[in-house]
Amino acid sequence: MQPLGSLSGQVVVVSGASRGIGKGVALGLAEQGAAVVCAARSSRARPGELPGTVEDVAEQIVAAGGQAVPVRADIGNDDDVHRMIAAAVDTFGRLDALVNNAMTPTRAPFDDLTLEQWDASWRINVRSLLVSCRAAVAAMARTGGGSIVNVSSGAADPNLPHEFLPPGYLAYSVAKAALERFSTALASEVADRNIAVNAYRPGAVKTEMSVHELGEDYDWSIWKEPASVVPSIHCLVQQRADGITGRVVDVAGYGTDWG
Repeated sequence: MQPLGSLSGQVVVVSGASRGIGKGVALGLAEQGAAVVCAARSSRARPGELPGTVEDVAEQIVAAGGQAVPVRADIGNDDDVHRMIAAAVDTFGRLDALVNNAMTPTRAPFDDLTLEQWDASWRINVRSLLVSCRAAVAAMARTGGGSIVNVSSGAADPNLPHEFLPPGYLAYSVAKAALERFSTALASEVADRNIAVNAYRPGAVKTEMSVHELGEDYDWSIWKEPASVVPSIHCLVQQRADGITGRVVDVAGYGTDWG
């Protein structure tokens, strides 16, 4: 397993950073020295249904001695995505890594799934990858390379036992499968710019969203906290084209199958 070096001097954009995995990653990478752009739809001016805002997370990082800037960004909006990437360059002078974590679950069974829900899932979970990665690649190439980590899910695995994927996750599963193929295909196209691209499955992580969907009484005994994914994502953000790239990696394999 490669040693995890300091991220001092590195600039990372984390989407979906107001809560859950994104918040955990933003806090964890900042603790390792990275300057972090905390991006998400939930801001103090426009809070979401669940607790947490980008300002809360950025202020927590700064209070701990780190560097961070909050950016309200809906990744389904192209202008917001460009503003999210530009914030890294405008504030910190560069971009070294992008963690595409924001998503919409779009939970609806097949018979009830509307075309509007399907299109929204595709726009937010898949189309946004092209927009964000195109902007990020341009910024990273100017400073010698970087790393893109697209957060996926076990729902993308066609061999996932049915009991682990109840009805209602059709649109989400298809979007995450598309994310994985997008990542593996993109890697070879940007290798000449010294940029690594990987899809990352974080495993079962207890977040505000999962509790909202499944309830407090659900059996959370095997679920991990968001901080548990930080070491493996730290490993991925320090990759370049000559390292781990073009892969779909699972947190469970970190330190054995990869890393």
